[in-house]
Amino acid sequence: MDKTIVTAMLIVISMVTALLLFNITYPAIVQGGDSITSMAYGVTDRMNSGITIIHASAELTSSGWWNDANGNGAFDVNAWVKNTGASRVAAVDSLDIFFGPDGNFARIPHQSQANGSLPYWTAAPVNGSSWDPTGTLQISIRYSTALANGRYFLKVTLPTGVSGDYYLGI
Repeated sequence: MDKTIVTAMLIVISMVTALLLFNITYPAIVQGGDSITSMAYGVTDRMNSGITIIHASAELTSSGWWNDANGNGAFDVNAWVKNTGASRVAAVDSLDIFFGPDGNFARIPHQSQANGSLPYWTAAPVNGSSWDPTGTLQISIRYSTALANGRYFLKVTLPTGVSGDYYLGI
């Protein structure tokens, strides 16, 4: 009789231990699987994203004088960026734009984040209403005065982390 009771208690303890072990390991396994799935989606987003800065220029004449070509009263540096990825870039105002003299550049805020103070940047798709694959985006960086002559650095970074850079002379 004693052996039966001890055997029954060992079986019950084994089942409780197995149940506790399952309740501890199952959430960790599910969470690990979710992490792998999330990483896979992130890698897919990066693989589907791509940009190339085609050209950048400033509002200057051939002799190097400021020419307010669009009549907005601001000195504009324009860049054209091609979407070479496989997906549409939806949050254009979330781009990170870095611009300035070579070795002394800074992040330029979007117009919606600049509170009306210059410099800031705006963007508009050239071929349509959204920045679809193979589409071009025109980015305009506005300053209150003309920039000094020299070599300037431009870097455009998508929300996915994919970026492109460009050097231009002003």
